[in-house]
Amino acid sequence: MLTVGLTGGIGSGKSAVSAELERLGATVIDADAIAREVVEPGTEGLAEVVEEFGEEVLTPEGRLDRARLGEIVFADEERLARLNAIVHPRVGERSAELMERARESGARVVVYDVPLLVENDLGSLYDVVVVVDAPDETRVERVAADRGMPREQVWARIRAQADREARLAAADLVVDNSGTREELSARVAELWKELLARA
Repeated sequence: MLTVGLTGGIGSGKSAVSAELERLGATVIDADAIAREVVEPGTEGLAEVVEEFGEEVLTPEGRLDRARLGEIVFADEERLARLNAIVHPRVGERSAELMERARESGARVVVYDVPLLVENDLGSLYDVVVVVDAPDETRVERVAADRGMPREQVWARIRAQADREARLAAADLVVDNSGTREELSARVAELWKELLARA
């Protein structure tokens, strides 16, 4: 079974690549989805986040207000580190469970969609590291258009992540997503062939 670490900065199109790989037959484990799962209402994770950051990070319905929490942690490295100390161990545990399930089901290619693979130096955990790449300006435009996020906030998140050079240096394979959705689909089809060959 081939394990693939898939990463890319905010707005790079990593989620689109992940969805396409899943459509082609990969088993995908999404670290962001797990990170949301471990802070759902009623979880120990959410209780710890509220204890650390206060009730103001909750919505009126008692869910985590991710945008509010993001404003706090992306402006303060120490607070971001405290949030990561709460969330990351839980994500690791859940990922290991899903990995075991994939192995038991006979999956050939398991793709871990890991936004902070480079930042947390996780490349060695995977057989292959795939980086989805696009110029910073393109990424800012995409996120501003798709999520309605103010450009300054997008730049703040980009600055909080590894820079493009560091991410590319960690890559075994790079998927260029500076073009159209159709071009991306064609590149992902090529990537899938390569991953199957390696598997």
